[in-house]
Amino acid sequence: MTVKALIASFTQQEDINFLLTNRIPRAALTRFMGWFSKIENPLVRDGSIALWKLFSDLDLSEARKTHFKSLHDCFTRELKPGLRPFDPDSAVVASPSDGIVGAHGRIADTELFQVKGAPYSLLDLVGDSALVDQHRNGSFVTLRLTSSMYHRFHAPYDAHIERVTLIHGDVWNVNPIALKRVERLFCKNERAVIRTHLSTGEAVTLVPVAAILVASIRLHFLDMVLNAQTQGAVNFPCDVNVTKGEELGWFEHGSTIIILAPGDFTFCDGIAEGTRIRAGQALLRKK
Repeated sequence: MTVKALIASFTQQEDINFLLTNRIPRAALTRFMGWFSKIENPLVRDGSIALWKLFSDLDLSEARKTHFKSLHDCFTRELKPGLRPFDPDSAVVASPSDGIVGAHGRIADTELFQVKGAPYSLLDLVGDSALVDQHRNGSFVTLRLTSSMYHRFHAPYDAHIERVTLIHGDVWNVNPIALKRVERLFCKNERAVIRTHLSTGEAVTLVPVAAILVASIRLHFLDMVLNAQTQGAVNFPCDVNVTKGEELGWFEHGSTIIILAPGDFTFCDGIAEGTRIRAGQALLRKK
C-alpha cells in the first residue's frame, strides 16, 4: 500500500475524519490558513503543494500557468482557455462550478435536506422571507467542491444580479461525514446569498457556503472579498448583468454552492447524487 493510500484509508474512517476536521479550533485554523497560503516563498509554496498532492487527487494539468507565486495562487488557479464550455441552450441553467452533486430535489414547501433524513429550512439558509416565497416548492441542488478542484465559479445563465447578502457564521467542514453529524450545517456556516433573475424573469439564487480552511469568497462584481473579517454592511445592492459562463469569483479552498430555482425547472439527464460535474454542464432545464 502506498503512503497516499494509507493516509486515505486512515482519514476516511468517520470518527477520525470528523475529529481531525471539526473538533479543532476551526476559526483560528481557517484564519491561519488564509495567512499562510499567501506566503510567497518557494520553499513554503513547493512544500505545501507537495503535501496537498499527498492528501488529495490534485491535478494541475488543466491549469493555465505552470508556476504559482504561493499556495493561494495555486488554489485560485485559472484553467486553460476552452476547458469549461457552457451549455449554449438558453433553457438550461448550467453548473456554476466543478463539483460533486450532493443532496438535490424538490423543496417541500420551504424544507430542503443536506443528506437523507437531515432537513433544514429555506428561511434559516437565506434569512429573507420574501426570497423564501420565491423558491417555495421549487428545486435545489447542492454542489460540493473538494480541495483539489477548480475553485472558480461562473454565471450559470444570462442573468441580472440584484443583491448579495453576507451571513456570518461558523466554518464546519462540509464533507459528507460532517453533513450526517451536524444538524443544519449549511445554516450555521459563513455564506453569501447571491440573488439573481434570469433574462426571462425567474428568480435563481446561488448560495456559496464557506467551510473550514475557506471562509473567504471573492466576488468580482463587488470587487471585494467577503469573509468573517468583513465589517459594516452585510447587504450589497447590485445592478449587474452577467452572461452565461462569465466568471463571478472564487473560493479560496474547497466548499459548497447551493442553487435554488423555481418549481418550473427540472433536473437534466445524468444529475445524480455522487456524480462529478464540471462548470458549464447542463444542470437544470426550464420545462
